[in-house]
Amino acid sequence: MKAAICQEPGRLELSEQPAPGALQPGWARLAVSHVGICGTDYHIYEGKHPFLAYPRVMGHEVSARVIEAAPDVAIAPGTLVVVNPYLSCGHCIACRKGKPNCCQRIEVLGVHRDGALCEEILVPAGNLYPAGDLTPEAAATVEFLAIGAHAVRRAAGAPGSRALVIGAGPIGLGTALFSRIAGHEVTLLDASAERLAMAREHFGFAEGITAGADTLEQVLAATEGDGFDLVFDATGHGGSMQAAFAFVAQGGTLIFVSVVKDEIRFSDPEFHKREMTLIGSRNATREDFEHVMASIRAGAVPVDRLITHRTTLDQVIGDLPRWAHEKTGLIKAVVRISA
Repeated sequence: MKAAICQEPGRLELSEQPAPGALQPGWARLAVSHVGICGTDYHIYEGKHPFLAYPRVMGHEVSARVIEAAPDVAIAPGTLVVVNPYLSCGHCIACRKGKPNCCQRIEVLGVHRDGALCEEILVPAGNLYPAGDLTPEAAATVEFLAIGAHAVRRAAGAPGSRALVIGAGPIGLGTALFSRIAGHEVTLLDASAERLAMAREHFGFAEGITAGADTLEQVLAATEGDGFDLVFDATGHGGSMQAAFAFVAQGGTLIFVSVVKDEIRFSDPEFHKREMTLIGSRNATREDFEHVMASIRAGAVPVDRLITHRTTLDQVIGDLPRWAHEKTGLIKAVVRISA
């Protein structure tokens, strides 16, 4: 089968490799339909991912059709599915608590093991969610949107809460969309006026703050001096994550949607004075995937506006390297592997 393989940082090649082998009990063979390109994929290409061994087939935002399933799997060939790319052990303390998204031995397709920028993959049937009437392209956006949906669910903010989403990239936009779906009053904060304008014009987020030397003053002015009930940081930038503590209202909640290798430091007196809650949000669970699919069906998520760039498996070896550096107008790129 054809596969796009990142042989080493900066070298992405299209090559032939053996198709996946025999099915294990509980697994299914899939024909990959569409794959979204994530910030993680750009980092892998650029050699910036800290826990990755090359060569690697990238791709973890996946829609696919079932080719065949093991005898103990009740899913029909031809079924369009959304793939949950987080393969969990099922036995560790996180899995026993119903939190496979933070499994101690998690393996993510396209990161810890080969992913879906290829024609066929094998996946445990428990990680496959029927897409129903979603288009194959829309189904490939579910995973990245589920990241934000999970963060919003973790925040547990009441309708009417004032929410600040820091970072207007794909994950930040997804978080903002699901915060709005939860009934929050959403403001976006980003260093790029262009991104804020795009969020306003294409997604209706009228409230925006352009980051600068006076960011805290702008936050306080936007909230009558109170700060925000919910602050989501989706920047993947340690400095931004540290600064976010100051934007949280008394009794409010700060949610780290992204992760960095840095140490995050904060003032304990300020933290305690506000009786603030700090939450880490990692990956997503089936509940979040189902919520995203239902929201797309209800028309609450404008997938057609989120997907700004398209390519094919044959062309991605040229397009992905270019998009890693040319991000003007880019929100989400999707690779068509098959129909």
